[in-house]
Amino acid sequence: MIRLMKQKVIFATGNENKMVEIRAILKDVRMEILSLKDAGIAIEVVEDGETFEENAIKKAVEIAKVTGGLVLADDSGLEIDYLNKEPGVHSALYAGRDTSYKIKNQLLLDRLEGVPDEKRTARFVCVIAAAFPDGTVEICRATSEGRISIRATGEGGFGYDPIFYLPELGCTTAELTPDKKNELSHRGKALRKMKKILEAKEFA
Repeated sequence: MIRLMKQKVIFATGNENKMVEIRAILKDVRMEILSLKDAGIAIEVVEDGETFEENAIKKAVEIAKVTGGLVLADDSGLEIDYLNKEPGVHSALYAGRDTSYKIKNQLLLDRLEGVPDEKRTARFVCVIAAAFPDGTVEICRATSEGRISIRATGEGGFGYDPIFYLPELGCTTAELTPDKKNELSHRGKALRKMKKILEAKEFA
């Protein structure tokens, strides 16, 4: 029996929490998905774009120039309508790169103190970019709609999950099981769109 080797694909992130979700969502593709750390790549791409798309494309293309192979990258964040879609593309840097998300979450809750529920609308946004060996780039965008809760709840997930409330489920994304979160999340939706593109190009 001939066993086909899995193609190695780099996902341009150093965020291990993201990698856990990415590998779970793409577990049935015929690709071995490596993080930058896994691949021994120490390059840090400066995310200075004004949109999620610009940042995701920049990361994928810059790492692809080094590897010459297929590279995936994402840029994602939280948009709060009442705060003019802050923190948006600056979600990871909000209140400082090294500031804990417990503090980031509390700062956002404090800024929304007294704001009625109907005005606390928000969404998670994820853009996945794929830089292919032939120089082409494909992108997929997806969102998860919700509201900002009054307090942080839940021990699961990471980042802003404890304050992102899903009215239809009556809980925050930090209270979902990992499988349920991956089914409903912005990242899960975007990755499944990208999976179809990879399959059409015979990469997955």
